[in-house]
Amino acid sequence: MSDMDLCARLAAGDLDALADAYDEHSRFVFGVAVEVTGSRAYAEEITQNVFVALWERPLSYDPGLGSLRGRLVSRALHESALRPKVS
Repeated sequence: MSDMDLCARLAAGDLDALADAYDEHSRFVFGVAVEVTGSRAYAEEITQNVFVALWERPLSYDPGLGSLRGRLVSRALHESALRPKVS
């Protein structure tokens, strides 16, 4: 399924589309968050926040600017950078 199709489904309120996006991209979002923060707990919270934001504002993603995975990972990087690094 293309990113555009997935986002169209999200914009239409299709909860299964959110599950599909999570299944496809969450391991990348979580992995980046763990790497940046050093904390699985922070990474879980960040991952949840990233996908909640996608659900609440699916039209904020512009397929012309890159892949959905890239957008989600970018958002995770941004949010992770706001957390203190756990050693």
